[in-house]
Amino acid sequence: MRRLIESAALPAEAEGRPGERDPFLTQLGERIRLLRAARGMSRKDLARGAGVSERYLANLETGTGNASVLLLRQVAAALDVPLPVVLAEADQRVAGSTGRSADFAQLLQWLAQLPPADLAKVREACQQALAPAAPLDSRHGRIALIGLRGAGKSTLGRALAEEQGVPFVELNTAIEREAGATLSEIHSLYGQAAYRRYELRALERVLREHDRLVLATPGSLVSEPATFNLLLAHCYTVWVRTTPEEHMARVVAQGDMRPMQGNSEAMSDLRRILQARSPLYARADAVIDTSGQSIDSSLQELRERLAGATGYAVRG
Repeated sequence: MRRLIESAALPAEAEGRPGERDPFLTQLGERIRLLRAARGMSRKDLARGAGVSERYLANLETGTGNASVLLLRQVAAALDVPLPVVLAEADQRVAGSTGRSADFAQLLQWLAQLPPADLAKVREACQQALAPAAPLDSRHGRIALIGLRGAGKSTLGRALAEEQGVPFVELNTAIEREAGATLSEIHSLYGQAAYRRYELRALERVLREHDRLVLATPGSLVSEPATFNLLLAHCYTVWVRTTPEEHMARVVAQGDMRPMQGNSEAMSDLRRILQARSPLYARADAVIDTSGQSIDSSLQELRERLAGATGYAVRG
């Protein structure tokens, strides 16, 4: 039966003039590629989770096959996002830019999680969107570092916490403690949806237990709207960024190639992940760039960014 369904994913040329692609299918493929990249999933992982062939997924991502709604629902479930997020058109009429496209997709995910009674509150919040932001003072005690693995979050976070005399917490460690299993065991035994639930629970626990801390977060946390929104609401966030080349070099130096192990296109995948997540990382309160910098100089830049935040005094 699956072969019969997937055989319906015919090349675009079968329904149009030779060589032409339907713009919607092209946009749909790009949306799925970006969602997959934001979660750090390989094409093989997504195909396995959705129960479709890699060939079908490749055709879908390149816009060369007509998409079955039933199979799209399976792909959305494997990505752990509502189907409307996958179907959202990332064109000028809806998005206008990569950043607005990412915001639009996140809004859809948030709305899909709300009970009907809360939709009226969302409408009121939208009407007040131009109101001044709330004071940051209540968040300054918790410093959260976000960004892709290899940027320097753990090294800088540990050093900052030590000199400030506050706890340093790796959220990955908190997730493992919450689940009673390693990260690899969570993914292999329970899947990504379960990992996201443990990630949210771990963050909620860390926030309850610490009024002051430095927190290093997993790179993919920003792709889960509820969890990222909680982090932004309760922590002063700093995006620790660097170049794709330095990300890769540092990960290799650590002897860790996840999630791109055995992938001959690892650098291309890394660039796509950065492209997909950059609009989300950019929502941080501050940004530091560790490209070509020593640990000491990067730490000094982090101190300066924090010292510039109203109500936060850096001890150095």
